[in-house]
Amino acid sequence: MLPNRSATATPSFPEAGLPERLGPPVTLDAEQQAAAEELINGPRRGVYGPFRPLLHRPSLLQAVAKVGETLRYAGTLDGALREWTICIVSRELSNVFEWDMHLPLAEAAGVPSAALAAIERGAPLPADLRADLVLAHAVASELVRRHRVSDETYAAALSMWGEAITVELLTLVGYFVMVCWLMNVARTPGPQ
Repeated sequence: MLPNRSATATPSFPEAGLPERLGPPVTLDAEQQAAAEELINGPRRGVYGPFRPLLHRPSLLQAVAKVGETLRYAGTLDGALREWTICIVSRELSNVFEWDMHLPLAEAAGVPSAALAAIERGAPLPADLRADLVLAHAVASELVRRHRVSDETYAAALSMWGEAITVELLTLVGYFVMVCWLMNVARTPGPQ
């Protein structure tokens, strides 16, 4: 397993080590308390990551949490493909929380350490990497960098996964872009 290297990795995590600037509310009203309890009693078992700043808007927190739960716990993507894609997005957006949270999950799901080390350093992917992971890297990277995917990449995604899985993968990228941006602004610390 790769050690937690977020503070020294290249490309860096600009917010690593900086004080959080948009944490959860100091005191919770009834709606915020109910939203927090829903997270604590759900599959996440706590209020952390993007849900710290989202606690300021309980109805938004609940909607975002539901989308994330659907993608992570009720989705149809292979675990390695899902966790790999999350790691790609977190590195593309230099998000310390999602990288540190999903790196061990990706390894546990079978993503090769050499591939994770390559995206951590911004290096070429290993030549023997599974074809679906190579394609997911192309889809996620193009989408984050260019805000769209090329016709060639899109055709390859449809050929490999079909429409339903392609939609799920694109939604996964979009969801994690959203929460990474929120946490980057909030300076949400990595998991403790």
